[in-house]
Amino acid sequence: MIGIVDYGMGNLFSVSKGLERLGADSFISDDPKELSKSKGIILPGVGSFRDAMSLLEKQKLDEFLRGYVADGGYLLGICLGMQLLFDESEENGPAKGLSLIPGKVVRFKGVDANDKVYKVPHMGWNRLEFKHASPVNEGLEEEHVYFVHSYYVDTDESFVTASATYDVEVPAIVGKGNVFGMQFHPEKSGNMGMSLLRNYLSLVEGRKKHEQLYYLPGD
Repeated sequence: MIGIVDYGMGNLFSVSKGLERLGADSFISDDPKELSKSKGIILPGVGSFRDAMSLLEKQKLDEFLRGYVADGGYLLGICLGMQLLFDESEENGPAKGLSLIPGKVVRFKGVDANDKVYKVPHMGWNRLEFKHASPVNEGLEEEHVYFVHSYYVDTDESFVTASATYDVEVPAIVGKGNVFGMQFHPEKSGNMGMSLLRNYLSLVEGRKKHEQLYYLPGD
């Protein structure tokens, strides 16, 4: 059973429908006691980083998620939910995140190195480039996925499973231990998105190896 965190800023319906298409049982809740029964959790999100963290803290879901991960639970953040996994964001002034993966969320500049203006938010289909092997991209080929965001994560490349290019190299899939994140919307990304979600579900259900959850090619 997958728990979907309802803190007031998530794309809950599209995520739950995506899981339903994969035949996965899921439920939506803002209750840590109920969510603690999940085999895996998805943290969705659309909107402001600062507002999202404020709502998580108000409902004590921030403390719950940190404890859930510390106890070995699997967590997947999607879009804003992925950004919340990191230390802080510069959106609307510095705001602290969950600090489950080291890194900072920064805004696209909107002007490239040649002073050419480009559109922000980044909205549309971009091809993934796999950087490291991970349970979530196992057995998959590099394909296009759907992004909608004005901010991206600045983090160490060791945590980046896949990237996409939008003026800069954008971490698209991240991972550290039992914590994973996808900057794009897998539930809106066709067969590729469904395959990535399916891999996460397989990991949660124990059908993939648990010994090494994040590794470099050749390890």
